Amino acid sequence: MTCRSILLLLASLLLAACATEMKQADPATAQAASVAFQNSSLSPKNGGKLIGQGELLPGDIILSATDGITSAGIRLFTLAPVSHAALYVGDDLIAEAVGEGVRLRAVSQVLEEEAVVVAFRRSDLTVAQAAEIRHFAEAQVGRQYNYVGVMLHAPFSIERRICDLPLMPAVTRDACMRGIATIQLGTPDNDRFFCSQFVIEAYRVAGLPITDVNPRWVSPADILHMREDDVPSIKIHQPLVYVGHLKFQASPAAALARR
Repeated sequence: MTCRSILLLLASLLLAACATEMKQADPATAQAASVAFQNSSLSPKNGGKLIGQGELLPGDIILSATDGITSAGIRLFTLAPVSHAALYVGDDLIAEAVGEGVRLRAVSQVLEEEAVVVAFRRSDLTVAQAAEIRHFAEAQVGRQYNYVGVMLHAPFSIERRICDLPLMPAVTRDACMRGIATIQLGTPDNDRFFCSQFVIEAYRVAGLPITDVNPRWVSPADILHMREDDVPSIKIHQPLVYVGHLKFQASPAAALARR
């Protein structure tokens, strides 16, 4: 095999890389040992359900995607059907970090502007912790967007795929991710936010961290793969529970959601 062939093979592996996890055999159910692959599907047609905004609870995590170029670019770099993360804080309000800074927006406005909107939940979130998340979110309104963090995420999203090569143990994958993130993203304070960083930081401040890694390392795609029956690229404390789709629009930009 020539050097060119080897390089092409490595490139194809990196582009197709997704985290895997070994599932142990279960004699009780006659389930044989198997390999679980990261799941990028996100459609109510694949075992999901459509819900109304009345089923949301304060603290729920909202993942979404639009038909815009920016959203498509983020989904391309992260190989995921979502490009934005936000928080439902109650009273029909969504808290999110966007280009103009941290803001509050009505759920109805989100549903009008987004093509895909999905809710996930920490099942162990208490009422007091949900109140802390809202207090944190409201205190950040107007804080500037983390443009530098977002720009650094583009090359990071590509380089980190080496950590998701098939059959790489979770411990090794976590160490690999931490190493690349430390070099590419650094570990400064979270004084400005991009969307997923804002969500992870809110849970950390509320005393119920989703993960122990720096919030600046986490993308909307990472949050998606933190759900139940998926394989997270980043070590988490507890899987997120799928609540349901608030909106699913079958459009060219949402094509990844139908995979």
